[in-house]
Amino acid sequence: MSLDRARARLEPPAADSIVPRRGRGTELILLMFAIGIATFAYINVDLGALGRVPPNALAYLGGLTAATGVAHVVIRIRAPYADPVILPIVVTLCGLGLAMIHRIDIARETTHATIQLTWMAVGVAMFVGVLIVVRDHRVLSRLPYLAGLAGLLLLVLPLLPVIGHSIRGARIWINVGPMTFQPGEAAKIILIIAFAAYLVQTRDALALAGRRILGIDLPRARDLGPILIVWVAALGILVVQNDLGPSVLLFGIFVLMIYVATERISWIILGLLLIVAGGLAANAVVSHVQTRVDFWLDPFIDPTGQIAQSLYGLAYGGLLGTGLGQGRPELTQISESDFIGSALGEELGLTGLISVILLYALLASRGLRAGLLLRDPFGKLLAAGLAAGFFLQVFIVLGGVTKLIPLTGLTTPFLSLGGSSLVMNWVLVALLIRLSDAARRPVPASSSSSPAADTAVTQVVRIR
Repeated sequence: MSLDRARARLEPPAADSIVPRRGRGTELILLMFAIGIATFAYINVDLGALGRVPPNALAYLGGLTAATGVAHVVIRIRAPYADPVILPIVVTLCGLGLAMIHRIDIARETTHATIQLTWMAVGVAMFVGVLIVVRDHRVLSRLPYLAGLAGLLLLVLPLLPVIGHSIRGARIWINVGPMTFQPGEAAKIILIIAFAAYLVQTRDALALAGRRILGIDLPRARDLGPILIVWVAALGILVVQNDLGPSVLLFGIFVLMIYVATERISWIILGLLLIVAGGLAANAVVSHVQTRVDFWLDPFIDPTGQIAQSLYGLAYGGLLGTGLGQGRPELTQISESDFIGSALGEELGLTGLISVILLYALLASRGLRAGLLLRDPFGKLLAAGLAAGFFLQVFIVLGGVTKLIPLTGLTTPFLSLGGSSLVMNWVLVALLIRLSDAARRPVPASSSSSPAADTAVTQVVRIR
């Protein structure tokens, strides 16, 4: 009997008996740290600015804990194998954003932080709804063209004469009763779903090589239609809506997804060339783009002084920052939304701003990791599109704030003040949670009991 037990210990366990850890306990511990960081930042703002603990600190802690707890419980029930790191990162970013918005509220005597916390509750409700309704991400791939049409309709809604209106020169907003909404945030997610479903159907044709120039296999001329259509659509958005951000973001996401689907570096090169050509054309035709480029080249000619004040704030913060509540982020216009990265850099310093960027990078990497582990091509492309688009938006926003690239007007996900942006980013995170759950969930025994099934799974895993 002892010999049999020894043999059993030495033998590796069967493949069907290996069950991955769910990680819900790890997620709960990380969430406690995230709530602690958010609450500490909120309290530290009042200590630095007013020299006292905020009277609503317990209420803030309770509200943040309640919203986070609901999201955690729903993940335990509906997505038990989801990545345990995603939700804590999102809660940390939301908490830092709330603390900085509260800091600016103190300086300007506004109440934007309360509004942002309310929108966060709405975002968590949408997060819960997506996880309950979307039980299998593959159902999203059934109607790619209808999804694409819906995304384009959302993009053109602000052009309607009654509900659409402009803010700071960009016509990307609609009025729904007393509320203002930016439909482009929802359109971004829907178009990523449509891109993924379309590329699954056409990736084999797009992967075929055409003429070879300078050691690079360029795509065939007949296969250039999709990228040219998206390029023209992006330019149309730029010209009609007078906004640079959404056009650059959507086209960049599409180029990255084509590259993931085909593994052809030529699509990246072609996409960059089209971005340069489109940028030069827009600079020559669209006055709003010309203004943005002029302010980028010389921030001191901007009468509002936004970029100049942003750079002054970052320089004043230095390496370690002035400390929460002890800087002057209110000197920069719209520092609670477009320039919140500058406000964080001033009071948390270069070290704090880099830490925030690393949180974004970690969140994007978890999404890409889910894409690598998924067994279906649509899920792989959808995860890659959501993650890459998310980090691309962060790069565009922070690049504009730091004068690396022209300012685009996009919001920093989870940090910036804005209801539509915050709610739709929670929807995006819900999709990443659903995808990571499918990626880490063990394969059912019935699907791996035969050699044919094993071969099919292997073929799916080895897709491009």
